[in-house]
Amino acid sequence: MAELTAGDMAPDFTLPRDGGGTVSLVEMRGSPVVLYFYPKDDTSGCTTEALAFTALADEFAKAGAKVIGLSPDAVKSHDKFVAKHGLSVILASDEEKTALSAYGVWKEKSMYGRTYMGVERSTFLIDRDGRVAAVWRKVKVPGHAEAVLKAVQGL
Repeated sequence: MAELTAGDMAPDFTLPRDGGGTVSLVEMRGSPVVLYFYPKDDTSGCTTEALAFTALADEFAKAGAKVIGLSPDAVKSHDKFVAKHGLSVILASDEEKTALSAYGVWKEKSMYGRTYMGVERSTFLIDRDGRVAAVWRKVKVPGHAEAVLKAVQGL
């Protein structure tokens, strides 16, 4: 499957979210959506990233954007992560890895010579019409939320 690029329609999904209920991309049409994929709740990089998006939540809201963090962790794990760190972003749970696969971020990774499947930290900015406006792959966390906010403000 070809990697998603700017201009492509963003694959829709409906997934369980923190706090109960579901989150669906199609229900957010009319608003820009920041969809960031991260490997694991409550690990250092993922916590730093979630806190950075939470710190800028008011700015994203002013720009009309919704922020969704998505990982293969269970909803129960997301709830603990939100409670522990006071997160204000939506966290979607993709235990079946359908959205992770549709966005091409469920990839073979390697660490210490061992290969395994995991989430490549990536962010997709989806415009009001449901099209991918920008893509960040292999994200380095420092400064990332700020860069995404700038892109949202430029839509």
